[in-house]
Amino acid sequence: MAPILKGSSGHNTGMSRSTLQTTSEPPAARLWALIPCAGNGSRAAAQGPKQYEAVAGQPMVLHTLQAFAAVPRLHGVLVVVAPGDTFFDGRALPGSVQVRDCGGASRADSVTNGLRELRQQDADGMDWVLVHDAARCLVTPAQIDALIDACLPDAVGGLLALPLPDTLKQADAQGRVEATLARSDKWLAQTPQMFRLALLQDALVQCGDRIAVTDESSAIEACGLAPRLVPGSAQNFKVTYPEDFALAQAVLQARG
Repeated sequence: MAPILKGSSGHNTGMSRSTLQTTSEPPAARLWALIPCAGNGSRAAAQGPKQYEAVAGQPMVLHTLQAFAAVPRLHGVLVVVAPGDTFFDGRALPGSVQVRDCGGASRADSVTNGLRELRQQDADGMDWVLVHDAARCLVTPAQIDALIDACLPDAVGGLLALPLPDTLKQADAQGRVEATLARSDKWLAQTPQMFRLALLQDALVQCGDRIAVTDESSAIEACGLAPRLVPGSAQNFKVTYPEDFALAQAVLQARG
């Protein structure tokens, strides 16, 4: 599975960015979306990968892709699936969405491989990449645009996140409450998470196997940088457990 990653026009010009540049000014940074889609979703108790389970009439991941395809500022959307995954074979995909079967054993591996694919398809190190969970099927184009607006002028980049609404407890080894933690400065990380392509590549390489990378922001943080927190929405949750499917379906149906 090796289609050519196309721009938003849907055509591959065959020319590099340097070929197209006619002035001494550096080319404007482009925006790419990267959707790691190689997980098996074991906590969802689904028959197969949870991102392919039907929600509100179609596979969950297609809701996700439709949201990104509706953001004109994105130059392209790359979906990273596991080797041998045939789900997208023969499917019509929205906008500039393309698929690569270069998924890895972990989310960080899949993102790293996806970033490498983008570089091979003429993405520049100074381009921005928005990494998003395939199973966050309730994200909206407006939320994606809000993240882009907040991060474009930022030196580091950032992520959608939600201020913690509930009381936070810390447990001991026996599963009993050890402490109640202050929640005023606590946020729930969401996606998309938006960073410069080269910066994110370097951060993931530096973390390697030494640091557990649960999201892209944690890799950036490990390099001593502080990503911007951009207020998201409680509806932009990740479908993780069996009961989440019904909630996601209700939200999508309510949106019409």
